[in-house]
Formats: sequence, structure tokens, C-alpha cells
Amino acid sequence: MKAFRLDELEAERVANNGAYLQFLRERTMSVGLYALDAGDLDPQQPHKEDEVYFVVSGRASITVGAETQTVGRGSVVFVPAGVPHKFHHITEDLRVMVVFSPPEG
Repeated sequence: MKAFRLDELEAERVANNGAYLQFLRERTMSVGLYALDAGDLDPQQPHKEDEVYFVVSGRASITVGAETQTVGRGSVVFVPAGVPHKFHHITEDLRVMVVFSPPEG
């Protein structure tokens, strides 16, 4: 079993000076913590993998393709591979768990 604590993942992400921390990589998936602070711009480009976002904390809007939705703590969003998507109008620091399948990269 592998188990993780969000506070420890956040500390590791900050120590590595990055917005994204991949903390699990397996044969069929990878999982990471993505952080954008209020007012930040999301630099993401479409990925080759399907993604599921689970919003751990914060508030923002996300646009996936031509659809826009407001998200907050507890929101879950599926993004198909290759579809343009971005978080925007980030009004509260956003912490998002990201699951890629197959593994990112």
C-alpha cells in the first residue's frame, strides 16, 4: 500500500519550487498535486492522457473545450486527452489532485 498526506505533499511541492508535484506513478496511471494561487494564470497545454481533476481546496473556473464551469472544494472534472483546458478566474488558492491515465509523459 502507498498512502499520502496532503500537508506533506504540499510541503514537498513548495520545497521543489513547482506548481505541480507528481507523487505516484504506476503502469496505468499517475497522480499529482497541482497548485495555482489566486490571480495566477494556468499555463497548461492539452495533454496526451485523459485526466481527472479533484479540487481539494480553492475556487476558480475551468474551461474544457468550449464549456466553462465554476469549481470549488469537492468538484471533480474529467478532461479527455487532447482537449484544451485551463483554470481561470482563480479567486481562492487552488489545490487540485490530478489523475492521468495512462501515466503522464
